[in-house]
Amino acid sequence: MAKREQVFVAYPSRDTALADGIVDAVRRANALTLPVIYEPWLFNDIAGAALISPILEKIDDSPFVVADITYLNLNVVYEIGFTIGRQKRVFLVKNKSIDGDKALINAVGIFDTLGYRDYETYEELKQWLCAHIEPTHIPFSTALDSKFPVYTVEPATRDDGINTTISRVKKARYPYRSFHGSDDLRMSAPETIRQVAAASGVILPFQDPSLVGATEHNVRCIFVAGLAEGMEKPTLLLAPSAFQAPLDIKDEITPYKNTEDIARGISDFCPLIVEYSSRIEPSGIDAQTLLEALSIGDPRAENEMPTLGLYYLKTDQFERTVRGEANLVVGRKGSGKTALFIQARNKIRADRRNIVVDLKPEGYQLIKLKEDILTYLSAGARQHLITAFWEYLILLEVAYKILEKDQHTYRHNHELHDLYLKLRNTYQLADFASEGDFSERLTKLSDSLIERYQQTFSQEQDAQRLTAAQVTELLYTHDLRELRKIISSYLGHKSSVWVLFDNLDKGWSTHGVDVIDAIVLRCLVDAGRKIEREMRRDDHDFHCVVFVRNDVYDHLMRNSADFGKESRAALDWSDPDMLWEMLRLRLVNGMQDKLDEYDFQTVWRELCTSHYAGEETSAYIIDRSLMRPRNVLKIFNHCRGFATNFGRQKISDQDIEKGIVAYSHDLLEELDRELSDVYPAAKDLLYYFLDAPAVLTADRLKAILTESGLPEDDREKVTDFLLYYGVLGTRLGEKDHFIYSVNYDLKVLKIRASRHTEAADYVVNPAFWPALGIRP
Repeated sequence: MAKREQVFVAYPSRDTALADGIVDAVRRANALTLPVIYEPWLFNDIAGAALISPILEKIDDSPFVVADITYLNLNVVYEIGFTIGRQKRVFLVKNKSIDGDKALINAVGIFDTLGYRDYETYEELKQWLCAHIEPTHIPFSTALDSKFPVYTVEPATRDDGINTTISRVKKARYPYRSFHGSDDLRMSAPETIRQVAAASGVILPFQDPSLVGATEHNVRCIFVAGLAEGMEKPTLLLAPSAFQAPLDIKDEITPYKNTEDIARGISDFCPLIVEYSSRIEPSGIDAQTLLEALSIGDPRAENEMPTLGLYYLKTDQFERTVRGEANLVVGRKGSGKTALFIQARNKIRADRRNIVVDLKPEGYQLIKLKEDILTYLSAGARQHLITAFWEYLILLEVAYKILEKDQHTYRHNHELHDLYLKLRNTYQLADFASEGDFSERLTKLSDSLIERYQQTFSQEQDAQRLTAAQVTELLYTHDLRELRKIISSYLGHKSSVWVLFDNLDKGWSTHGVDVIDAIVLRCLVDAGRKIEREMRRDDHDFHCVVFVRNDVYDHLMRNSADFGKESRAALDWSDPDMLWEMLRLRLVNGMQDKLDEYDFQTVWRELCTSHYAGEETSAYIIDRSLMRPRNVLKIFNHCRGFATNFGRQKISDQDIEKGIVAYSHDLLEELDRELSDVYPAAKDLLYYFLDAPAVLTADRLKAILTESGLPEDDREKVTDFLLYYGVLGTRLGEKDHFIYSVNYDLKVLKIRASRHTEAADYVVNPAFWPALGIRP
C-alpha cells in the first residue's frame, strides 16, 4: 500500500466544542482508506514556546492544507496566507451552525473571494474530508513590478504610527501599492495575491486592537504577512510595543515605542528590497570595476565641452533659448547656465549659414571703467554712455566674427567679395581691431574710453553730464551708422546672428554689487534689444542673449522699471525627476555598454547602496544639492571617490557619509562667498550657525544674527537672503519648505510663516549640517 501523504489541518481553539468536533471528524476520516492522512495541530493563543517552524514545515510537506475559519484565529489566517504563497491549495471550511466571526469575515473580505465550504455537523465535515480534494493552487505570476516595488496595507483609521510608516516609505522614494481600509472596504484575495507576488518588499503596520477598525486591519495584515512569507518576500512587520503578537509572527515583529523606532526599522529594511529584486531579476549590467571606470563628466561645464553634448539634458529652457524666445537666461550658480550656453552655441553654429558671437567678458574687466568713469557721471549720463558702449562692442564683435568666418570664402564668392572688403576696411579703423581674443579687445576698448574721458573731463567733478555728441566723441572711432549699415547689408547673405553673453557677473567686486553694476547689466540688455529691433527691421534674424546669475539679476534689477518684462528663461530646478534624468544620462553614457534602455533606478542600484538613513540614496543626494546640477555631480563624485579609494565596487553607507561631509564643507565656503557677493555684510555669517540646533525659533535666529554683528536694521533683509539661497527653510508642523520647493517664490515662504507665527520655525538646510556640526 502506498504511503499516505500527510495533510495539515489548522483550526482555532477558542471554542472547545468546535475544536473537539474538528479533531473527531479528522480522526474518523483517517480511519478510512484515503490517499491522505490528516494531521490536526491544535493551536492556541496562550504564551509558550514558538511553534511556527514545525507548522510551516508541515505545510511545506502537505499537498494541500485544510483550515477552519469559523473563528478568525490570527495564527490560522497567517497559515492560510503562507499556504497560498507556497503555491498550494488551501481548503477552507466553516461551521454554519455557529455564528463565530461571521460579521468579521464579512467585514474583512479575503475569505469569500477564496471560497469556503460550509458544514453544519461534524459528520458533514468528515464527508468533505473524505471526498476528493483537488490540490490545484491559485496561480500567480512571479514577475516583479519595478514601478511599484512595495506593497502595504493601510487601515481605515490612521494613527501616528501609520502616518509615520507611510511618510517614511515615501521618504525612502519607494512607490507603493496598498490596500486602503477606508477606500477599498473589503480585501480581494486574488488581487492581494497578485500585488504581493509583484512586490519586492512588503511593509505591514499592525494597530492597537483598541482602535476602531483595528481588528479587521490586523486580520488583513496577518493574511498578507503569511502570503509574503510563503513567497519569501522581504517583510517588515511593525507593531506598537504593547501589541500582543500571535505566535506565528511573534519573532518577526519589529516593535516601536515612538516614530524614531519606525524610521529606524524602515531604514534597516529598505536595502532588503533592492537586494531581493536584484537577486530575482538581475539587471544584466556588469558591475565589475564599473564604478572605478565610470565618468559622469565634470561639475563645471567649461571642463567638459567636448563631451557635454553626449549627455546634455535638453530642458524647456534650452529649447526656448534656441528658438529665440528668451533674451535673458538666469539661474543660480551651478544650475547649468554655462552648459546651456555651450550647447545652444554648438547647436546654432552647426548651421554654417549662422553667425554665432559667443562672448565671455570677465566682470573685473569692467571694474576699471566703473572706477575711472562711471562713478563720476550722473545717472542719466552713466546709462547713456554704457548703453552706447555695449552697442558699439556688439556691432564690432559681430563684424569681427563675420570677417573671421569668411576670411577664406569671400575670395571665391562674388556676392560677398566687395562687401567683405568694405566691412574689413571699416572695422580696421578701430585701434584695437583684430588683436588677441575678446577679453583683450574689451580691455583695449575700455582703456581707450578711459583715456579719452580723462583727457576731456576732470575727475574731481561729480555727477558729470554728457551730451550725445560727447558720448560719440568719447566712444566711437567709427561712424556707427555706417558700421551698422554695412553689417546689415552683409547679413542679407546669412541665415541668423546670435550674440551670446556669459560670465558678466564673474569676478565682480568682492565688496558686493551696486547700482552701477545694475546699470551695466541693464544697459547690456537694452543695447542688445535695440540692435535686435534695428536688424529685424531690415528682415534679419538677430538675437542677443545674456546669461547671468539669478540672484544677481534679482538683486540688481528688482527695482528697475523693466523688471519682469524681459523674455527670461529661468534655470531654476524644482523637479527632482529632472535631476534624476540629468544624472541618468551621464551614468548611462559613462558605461561602456551605453545601456540607454535602463531606467534610472536600475542603473543606480548597480553603483550605489539603495538606502541611507532610511532614504533612497539618489533622493538623499538630490535633497542636499539645493536643486543644482553641479552640486549633484559634486556629491556623487565625492562618494564615488571614497568608494574607489577603498576598492569597493559599489558606493556604501560609509562612502555616502564621508562624501556628504566633504561636500558640506565645500558648500559652506561656496555659499558664504555667494552670499557676500550680493551682500558684503553677510561675509562669514554662515559660520555663526556652528553647533546650532537644526530647527530654530525666530528668537534663536535673531540671537545668531546679533552675535554675527549684523545691524538690527539689516536682519530682515539677511533672513530673506538666507531663505532665498536655501540656507534656511520654514517648518510648518512636520513639513519643511525651502525656496526650491515653492518654485523659488520667496513670498510664499514668508507668507506661510506669517500665517502660522506660533507654529512656524526656521530649519537649517540638511546640506549644511555636517559642516556646521548640527545634529538632526
